[in-house]
Amino acid sequence: MRNVLITGCSSGIGYCVAKGLRERGYQVFASARKPEDVEKLEREGFKTLQLDLADPESVQDAVYELMLRTNSELYAVFHNGGYGQAGALEDLSREALEKQFATNVFGWHQLTNMLMPLFRQRNEGRIIYNSSLLGYVALPYRGAYNASKYAIEGIADTLRLELANTDIKVCLIEPGPIESRFRANALQALKEQVSIEQSPHRLSYEGTIRRL
Repeated sequence: MRNVLITGCSSGIGYCVAKGLRERGYQVFASARKPEDVEKLEREGFKTLQLDLADPESVQDAVYELMLRTNSELYAVFHNGGYGQAGALEDLSREALEKQFATNVFGWHQLTNMLMPLFRQRNEGRIIYNSSLLGYVALPYRGAYNASKYAIEGIADTLRLELANTDIKVCLIEPGPIESRFRANALQALKEQVSIEQSPHRLSYEGTIRRL
């Protein structure tokens, strides 16, 4: 049975992929950041890991646990966990961008690097990046998220070239909007990082909030 690690399984694409692969006979390790989401996945019969991509120690602990539970045998990782920081770039601080990249880029990169020896020892594996249409199309008020996905596109394309002489395949997918908690999380991030009432983009934000 092939082992697959999926990040961001609390809802949306990660959750659906976890269910689909399990139905197809894969042994899925479904990860989520919040303990309550991990517990929900456990109740549904998934093998689970608690993993906060923004926390290097959490990533490290999750990988060590995965290695113990799989005897270091892993077929694929599906990078999916993340969130979208909404807001005009002029309203977003350096800290806001750093937080966006910590989860959407740096956490993915650390996880890939820690899993690479498992793929190398078998000279086989699949590294799948769930990017976005916003990985190649820019939209206003999505600059931080755009930038994080542009970065993932570059990382995936480069890694694919660097692994060309192996059977470790790098895949990149670019989905559009879906039903998940993504919008609710984006709204929360907007309110946390942007002073909406003081912004010259206030009217646009009000429209965004109504849509979210």
